[in-house]
Amino acid sequence: MYDLNGKVAVITGAGRPQGLGEAMAMRLAQEGCKVVIHDIGKIKGEIAPKHGVGTSDEIDQVVDAIKAQGGDATGYAADMLIEAEVEGLIAFAVETYGRVDFLINNAGIGYLFGPLIEMTQEQWDAVLGVNLRGCFFGIKHAAKQMIKQGDGGRIVNIASQAAKSGFGNTAAYTSSKHGLVGLTRVAGIELAPHKITVNAICPNHVTTGLGAWQNDFMSKAQGKTEEEYLDGMRARIPMGRVGLVDDIAKACAFLCSDQADYITAEAMNVSGGEEYH
Repeated sequence: MYDLNGKVAVITGAGRPQGLGEAMAMRLAQEGCKVVIHDIGKIKGEIAPKHGVGTSDEIDQVVDAIKAQGGDATGYAADMLIEAEVEGLIAFAVETYGRVDFLINNAGIGYLFGPLIEMTQEQWDAVLGVNLRGCFFGIKHAAKQMIKQGDGGRIVNIASQAAKSGFGNTAAYTSSKHGLVGLTRVAGIELAPHKITVNAICPNHVTTGLGAWQNDFMSKAQGKTEEEYLDGMRARIPMGRVGLVDDIAKACAFLCSDQADYITAEAMNVSGGEEYH
């Protein structure tokens, strides 16, 4: 356990129960952080479907779950595609808790999959917009607040194994996550003089609610049963299992801790050995 008592963390895309964002929020709350749970708050057609986003009711469920374990949490809905709303998210954290110490850029689109030659401009723009532009907005406004505070901070971008390797049917997603690693490196260099570290976590597959949708889509795209698809995945992973939300939550807590204060501009694999570069 790390001593993060009194720190304030903003976690984007954390408003889905049993999701990766919730797991990171729960872990940081257990470490003593006050956490702001963000998600878009409502379904918006193909771009923000039920299986991909957290509604306002679900944001409240995550907040309640953290409070039930003795943590301090509050919720906020914002569209990561709109800079003023992301700026408002950071301002809300400051108004509520007085400061921002950690930003976890977890919001992303991991469901607009399909053949490259069939992808529409709207789909491409949505994925690159949320996964890359939205993270840029978060870094920009969180960093401005951290610089104003004067005592450093931590930014953790949730990338993917797809930030290191390519996968069929994921042209926009893979491009966005590769770009996120580049953004992480530049931000890490620029913000280091302010004692703000910026790192990315690159998980392999994690079967959350969204992960279950991905399993269904990918198995069908490859002409396999879902069990055949998962068996093949496990066979590629040296540790013999897919990732768990707690694997990523533990890495996140470490990167936010003082034990990681000399680590910045890195893209850390958390993949059971499947991705090792």
